[in-house]
Amino acid sequence: MSAAASEGPIAAGTPVPDFALQREDGSEFTRADLEGTTTILVFYPFAFSPVCTDQIALYEEVLGDYLPKRGATMYGVSCDARWSQTAFREKLGVSIPQLSDFEQRALVIVGPDAVVGWSYQAPSPTDLPGANLIFDGLDQTAATASQA
Repeated sequence: MSAAASEGPIAAGTPVPDFALQREDGSEFTRADLEGTTTILVFYPFAFSPVCTDQIALYEEVLGDYLPKRGATMYGVSCDARWSQTAFREKLGVSIPQLSDFEQRALVIVGPDAVVGWSYQAPSPTDLPGANLIFDGLDQTAATASQA
């Protein structure tokens, strides 16, 4: 295992950046929700996969009573849609709330140099980005590439 892998996705001591994830009910979970309590964010790839199922079930069994006594809360975070996460949690019979890092509607244009030339994130997953945005993004990417 490399040193980077054992350190985790964000180094200890680094302030949490602003972010927004979707709760199962569709409301937002943001940096502000972390303030005032110890929070454990369990990132896992896919609901219903064998290892992820075992991981969440194990944490529920072992930590369910222990974490509240320590003043901590736990959330599962996956790239699954919130509806899949709800079904996953209910099927396992666990109480660990789930957060989705899936519900984004975004456009990203990468130039031939493998550098992002333009990106757009819709204000909500229900907003459909118009095709005109793609043309604007292509123009901006081409202009940036010609200046390099």
